[in-house]
Amino acid sequence: MTEKKNIMERFAGKGVYPHQLAWVLLLPFRNLYLSPKKLIRRLELKDDFRVLELGPGPGYFSPRVARAIPKGKLYLADIQAEMLEKAARRLRKRKAVNFETVRLDGTSLPFANDFFDVIYLVTVLGEISEQETYAREMHRILKPGGIVSISEQAGDPDSLPLEGVQKLLEPAGFALDKVFGKGRTYTANFRKAEVDGDERLSDTGLYLK
Repeated sequence: MTEKKNIMERFAGKGVYPHQLAWVLLLPFRNLYLSPKKLIRRLELKDDFRVLELGPGPGYFSPRVARAIPKGKLYLADIQAEMLEKAARRLRKRKAVNFETVRLDGTSLPFANDFFDVIYLVTVLGEISEQETYAREMHRILKPGGIVSISEQAGDPDSLPLEGVQKLLEPAGFALDKVFGKGRTYTANFRKAEVDGDERLSDTGLYLK
């Protein structure tokens, strides 16, 4: 009974989403806020990109992203082995082969410098305890000119306002490039500068549909 209570408290409250309720993350109602098709348009993917999905859950977005990069590769990284297993099963069921799963320790991202073209997180950033460390790590492993895309949803207990995400990512070396959506339900793309030093892309401050 205590375990069930803890699971429900995590489901309704802040913190890492419980893998025991992963099925909820696959319900079609998520399309009302952000569909896989809409997310792919916002990520500006090319067919040969290396893409990192941080906190994929059971893989709601993963198969469509993998399909959008047939010459590239999708890496799914999570601290919960159970979530990675569910996501991998969903990808294999949909005949995806260009993916790899990576178990995280919660403190670092085990990838080489300048490795990824795109990194994306959907309603995940607020669940991360070491947010500043992850921000620096994302900057390290992202290619110059690459995108970190943060999607948040109103009503999520861990959701972060755009201003909060900016305060986290900008000191790590990212600049706000584009914002899609409105209010607390949005996708914000931050770009890593293409040059070394202090030069940064300007903040457009625009909301796009």
